Amino acid sequence: MIIMKVSVNQDKCIGCGSCVSITDCKIFDFNDDDKAQVVVDNIKEEDKEKVHTAMEYCPTDAISEK
Repeated sequence: MIIMKVSVNQDKCIGCGSCVSITDCKIFDFNDDDKAQVVVDNIKEEDKEKVHTAMEYCPTDAISEK
């Protein structure tokens, strides 16, 4: 079941990696510019809490729900 979709604002992302380390379920990863990007199209129910935690810990508020 699809629960949510998220995106990373590349202009705000500083590449700190907190979202990558928080979501061990590989929702985020680094792109060629060493900034975070979403690597899954849809966030599943079981990953929702980790994504919300990543959103809270993002120092620049670059992660948002679509």
